[in-house]
Amino acid sequence: MAKLLAKKKVKARCQWCGDDEIYVRYHDQEWGRPLRDDLALFELLNLEGFQAGLSWITILRKRENFRKAFANFSPEKILRFKKTDITRLMKDTGIVRNRLKIIATIGNARAYLDVKREEGSFARYLWSFTGNKTLRLPLLPKGQYRTVCPEAIEMSKSLQKRGFKFVGPTICYAFMQASGMVDDHAPNCWRYRPRGKSK
Repeated sequence: MAKLLAKKKVKARCQWCGDDEIYVRYHDQEWGRPLRDDLALFELLNLEGFQAGLSWITILRKRENFRKAFANFSPEKILRFKKTDITRLMKDTGIVRNRLKIIATIGNARAYLDVKREEGSFARYLWSFTGNKTLRLPLLPKGQYRTVCPEAIEMSKSLQKRGFKFVGPTICYAFMQASGMVDDHAPNCWRYRPRGKSK
């Protein structure tokens, strides 16, 4: 009986998160939930860029270190980073030490502030690519996974035109999934909502 009750308590989740405690908590509490805070979106976009070529769990495990290293992702503070800061970051074992990505984050801070000045809101600008709603894309056959969509391609082109780096279509799609612009929870996941029902 006890085993039966224990089984009932286990929630079915998207396969990618496995049973790693950090991944499970991230999946349950963050991934796919609509995010509309300017600074939180700026942080997430840069972390997605750092993730390129790596696993997302690596970034999650280092996220607090990233926040300390990049002044809580304050664009105004990052914009004032100098060569000494780049050197400091390249010695910081708590983050991903990739010079191009570090320099890109500094440049992204400038681009972010330009968007804020021109559009009034970074969140409104980003959500405009989905019509200000969470996309519910058609399900793919079992075993197939979408890595890009037309909206991610358009977002990538626009971000790059505005000076952002490490924002290719695949990165943008992962960013859209994480920030709730796209709902890609698996049909058997407890957080899945049937198409046509919004969260």
